[in-house]
Amino acid sequence: MQLKNDEDMKDILIGRENERKQLDSCLASGRSELIAVYGRRRVGKTFFISQVLKDRACFDLTGMENANIRDQLYNFYLALSKVYSRAKRPSSWLEAFEQLSNYIDSLDSEKKIITIDELPWLDTPKARFLSAFEHFWNSWAAHREDIKLIVCGSATSWMIDKLLNNRGGLHNRVTHQIHIAPFTLHETKAYLKHYGFRYNDKELAECYMVLGGVPYYYSLLSPTLSLAQNIDKLFFAQYGELRYEFENVYRSLFKHAKDYITIIRALAQRGKGLTRKQLLEQTELNNNAKFTQMLDELEKCGFIRCYVPFSKTKREELYQLIDAFTLFHLKFIEANQYQDEAFWSHSLKSPQYRAWSGYAFEMLCLNHLPEIKKALGISEIQCRACCWVAKADESSRGAQIDLLIDRADQTVNVCEMKFSETTYTLTKNEYESLENKVDTLVRQTGTRKSLMLTFITSFGLMPNKYSGHIQRSLSLQDFI
Repeated sequence: MQLKNDEDMKDILIGRENERKQLDSCLASGRSELIAVYGRRRVGKTFFISQVLKDRACFDLTGMENANIRDQLYNFYLALSKVYSRAKRPSSWLEAFEQLSNYIDSLDSEKKIITIDELPWLDTPKARFLSAFEHFWNSWAAHREDIKLIVCGSATSWMIDKLLNNRGGLHNRVTHQIHIAPFTLHETKAYLKHYGFRYNDKELAECYMVLGGVPYYYSLLSPTLSLAQNIDKLFFAQYGELRYEFENVYRSLFKHAKDYITIIRALAQRGKGLTRKQLLEQTELNNNAKFTQMLDELEKCGFIRCYVPFSKTKREELYQLIDAFTLFHLKFIEANQYQDEAFWSHSLKSPQYRAWSGYAFEMLCLNHLPEIKKALGISEIQCRACCWVAKADESSRGAQIDLLIDRADQTVNVCEMKFSETTYTLTKNEYESLENKVDTLVRQTGTRKSLMLTFITSFGLMPNKYSGHIQRSLSLQDFI
């Protein structure tokens, strides 16, 4: 049973409980709503909307990629003519929206739900689409109480700049915005179980570390193949379906994608992140508002995060790559210089795999901080996730702690994350290294907070005399 596309997944909507509640609330309100749904390519935005609405929309339109205004308008006419016998082929977007408003006026239903998918594709050069859309909403729809206009698009830079942060006629007109994020580990497990996969927790995590929680990518997996076979088939086979997905992802999301990829490549070279100044030096991009906008958009899409290192100030904040799919592409797909179609299977015991899996597991933990907090019993406590790097001094050769959960209750969880095939055994050398890190942290930062040693591993810690000094230990099972 191998799923090929969203059409094969129509029987169930897995996860998205909060997003569903938000959309249902908008649909039930007593006013007109302009609802923007956005998120990265392949994350399931269209599927989510269709599953919540079922057949309740009175008009559906999907923009056409790389089409001119003539074809876009004709596409509009074809969609409207299916539900409105008086539809005529419009010569402009102003006329198109006028026809749409006439059609809506002819309906007797209490709620009028309109969906426009891939909205950014309609904004072709010289089409004046956005001004017509603004006029449609501001002069007609917003003054009613029964219009529910749901717009959607993968071109995140357009959605954020032209719609969510609009400074013209649509300023503050979007009543709700719904970000469709990648699946969590829990949602991934539910999805794969529903479609007949029997991966253990370690395989589930590894799958997530490669595919990054994107539902469409999971739909390409086959339960008749091992995880390693699936990855080889999708990424390293000559005609693998995800072999060239990296470029497609960034081009679909961002205009001038090359500059965004330049930023991503720079961040991939420094696991714990770079300051804005360091990023500018390494990318040689211009230090202007556009650079700020690119960082903001990458962060809103979940590719990077911005954080302040422990004991530092906001002026020293770092930008860090946290997207699993991007990391996998840069570390493995581009490294396949001999075009080995079984490159993944042949790399599973290599130093390259161990280095990647260690860092990718850290990113998995970082992206599941709410779940880890819940497992630790600190969900209600304000926290921030950060790392800490110490420079060598007279008392230490230097130290690095990959994840600190800095809590408002004057406690810090000092986290070590280990991805392993079995229960992890903490050795004497590792324990002494951890103690050195903690001593250096206290000495160099002067923190007076309580420090709680915390291990996060695939299958937990093997009990021994060293593990007894660890205050908290979590396995994947604790936060899936």
